[in-house]
Amino acid sequence: MTQQGAVLQGYNNELVKCIEDLCMQKEELNKQIQQAEEEKNKLQHEIQVLSEQLECVCENLAQKVASRNELDKILAETEAAYMKILDSSRTLLNVLKKEVGSLKHSPDLKTS
Repeated sequence: MTQQGAVLQGYNNELVKCIEDLCMQKEELNKQIQQAEEEKNKLQHEIQVLSEQLECVCENLAQKVASRNELDKILAETEAAYMKILDSSRTLLNVLKKEVGSLKHSPDLKTS
């Protein structure tokens, strides 16, 4: 009977060792799970922060694009008006030169 007791004691020791190994594996797995959850939470926070930053940048960009488009419109209108002024100035200058030229040939202005 002592031999059976010794065998039973051997099984018991092996069983206890297996249970201890399983408990250690569980503890290690719990640590890994906790680290993964912390990393997940950290990444989710970073995503939230980056999403907020992206939203601000997009809003700012939209405002700047709208301002640029308004400036483009104002510049185009100003350039068109300036070209009309240049054209009118050239026409006025040509008319003035013609008038001055015809006055020089007028007998009333000739000096004796």
